[in-house]
Amino acid sequence: MPKFIFVTGGVLSGIGKGHTTASIAKLLQFRGYEIDLVKVDPYLNVDPGTLNPIEHGEPFITDQIYQFNPAPSFEYTTAEVDQDFGTYERFIGRTIHPRNNITSGQVYLSVILQERLGKFLGKTVQIIPHITDEIKQRFLEIAKAGEKKGNGLDVIIVEVGGTVGDIEAAPFLEAIRQFRLEKGRCDTLLVHVTLVPLLDTVGELKTKPTQHSVKQLLSLGLQPDIIIARSQVSLTKEASQKIALHSNVASEAVISNPDLKEIYELPLKFYEQGLDAIILQRLEMTARPPSGMEAWREVVNSFINTTFNLRIAMPGKYVQMADTYVSINEALRHAGAHLGANVSIEMVDSEKLERVDDAKERLLQYDGILLTPGFGTRGTEGMIRAAWIAIEEDLPFLGICFGAQLLFVALCRYALGMKNANSTELDSKTPYPVVDLLPEQREIEEKGGTMRLAGHSIKIMPKTKLQAIYKKAKIRERFRHRYHLMWDPARAAEKEGLVVSATDMSGKIINAIELKNRYWMIGTQFHPEYTSRPDLPNPVYLAFTKAMLGRKIKD
Repeated sequence: MPKFIFVTGGVLSGIGKGHTTASIAKLLQFRGYEIDLVKVDPYLNVDPGTLNPIEHGEPFITDQIYQFNPAPSFEYTTAEVDQDFGTYERFIGRTIHPRNNITSGQVYLSVILQERLGKFLGKTVQIIPHITDEIKQRFLEIAKAGEKKGNGLDVIIVEVGGTVGDIEAAPFLEAIRQFRLEKGRCDTLLVHVTLVPLLDTVGELKTKPTQHSVKQLLSLGLQPDIIIARSQVSLTKEASQKIALHSNVASEAVISNPDLKEIYELPLKFYEQGLDAIILQRLEMTARPPSGMEAWREVVNSFINTTFNLRIAMPGKYVQMADTYVSINEALRHAGAHLGANVSIEMVDSEKLERVDDAKERLLQYDGILLTPGFGTRGTEGMIRAAWIAIEEDLPFLGICFGAQLLFVALCRYALGMKNANSTELDSKTPYPVVDLLPEQREIEEKGGTMRLAGHSIKIMPKTKLQAIYKKAKIRERFRHRYHLMWDPARAAEKEGLVVSATDMSGKIINAIELKNRYWMIGTQFHPEYTSRPDLPNPVYLAFTKAMLGRKIKD
């Protein structure tokens, strides 16, 4: 059975538990250990696929599909997981199974359905022990699944979403308390991530929020082994000692997590403070010599030491929150760093593009346009307008999923003369339904986990830009959509330079389009950003960035 590391958060959300968790995993990878990562989310949604991206950020799409069978009469499949899984995969460089995202919705649904089937006859179903037992069982199932892979797992790192004190997280924290008692002291470890604010008026780091957060954790029966102190600057010796004293941890186990110029540097920052050595000692694991750290340092330096600057416009609907398009942002940064370019990504509110007279002048300021994914009607006319400006002005352009569909709508409207052409998602009465529901989606009424999801094989057409990019006839990328481009208008658009450059393996679903009479203009129904890594950029994003850079240097 693998060791377990639990990562909790205090004071407030959004202080970097996901990056801390991923960095711990990276450190253990450097030490040659097999790891897996789990994210616990206390919300009652079964998965984040139906959450508002403005409120929660993007859902990350996994390569595999999780078949969730809490009862014989109920089956649920999903590949939509919390966005922290994107952070995990980018740091550790491999895919993670969607079973590793455990939500309160899954846990409660499973227990309630079992109760209806009579599993708990004669018993009062309660949070303790039934909900907590279900949570612990999920941890063990993930461990067993890891054992089946061959080499087995050495460590499973579990991040608990939210902050200590949230009422929704209480059952998970109680389950962890029980789990630690059952597993034994040397087989589990608790890392607590807290905020240590810098008070500008006196220039002092304030440890009191961390002290209160740890006391709250202690009141739940959980003693942290390591404190990760998130702050604007590195912790002073005085602040570290004060946190150690009031948290009942050794002073060397108080680890500073200051603001960094490049987030991928965090594992190296932790290594300098001996975090991995502390973890291995507490879990009674062999301190193997680190390997691969210098290669990672070179990757980090590629983000910091850049020569060129690129400005990319991203017209979209969800511009209020940075995490909405985090995987796209990271994929662009990966490609830029690989080419020695600093990529400046600027969100453009597509609703405003519908109203302003100088939309063309605004977009011409940028080196390229990336049209974003999304759902619903709001702001879509502005996105269509941006796509047509890119076509007219021959700007480097990449459309992702919904963005590719709206590129196609723009071409049909303004190049083919199909007035009011649209997607039936946006206008069910459009005279030219150039984008429509996938056939298998027509009878589906449930909205959760029912899209075309996860990784699918893609057939790339020969002698296309996409074929030159991937240098393969068959690839695998991830999808999340209900609507697709229709073949008849696509064939009609061939006279305007449109090329269908990829389909599914049956040839029925259009998976990518490009314009051969433009400098660089591609739309993909798939989401290539989910497979991009800091040390291995996705080929589509790399080619898009290279095209922008090539034109900028030439100009």
